Amino acid sequence: MRFFETEFLEDAEDFLSRLNEKAVRKIIYNIDLAEQTNDPKLFKKLQEEIWEFRTRYAGLQVRLLAFWDSTDIKTTLFIATHGFIKKVDKVPAREIERAKKLRDKYFGNK
Repeated sequence: MRFFETEFLEDAEDFLSRLNEKAVRKIIYNIDLAEQTNDPKLFKKLQEEIWEFRTRYAGLQVRLLAFWDSTDIKTTLFIATHGFIKKVDKVPAREIERAKKLRDKYFGNK
């Protein structure tokens, strides 16, 4: 059973396209696992409506920020906005702001 489905906005796809194949496979594996388990080690709420997918690969902390879209009664979507390599413990505020702007743009175009 899946709790939700994940879709990727263009910025998230661009980020993934710049990573090596093994890193992308691990990220997709973790996203698939999160969709089935709701495991807070794999994704968690950061602030208001912004969440993060968390993947550790080759010593790097890879993050994809995302938000929920529950406007379709049949499917709850988790929309990945963009990604980055996390270098400090706290997610930079500019990354959260970027996710919020992409969220607003997504709903504005819907």
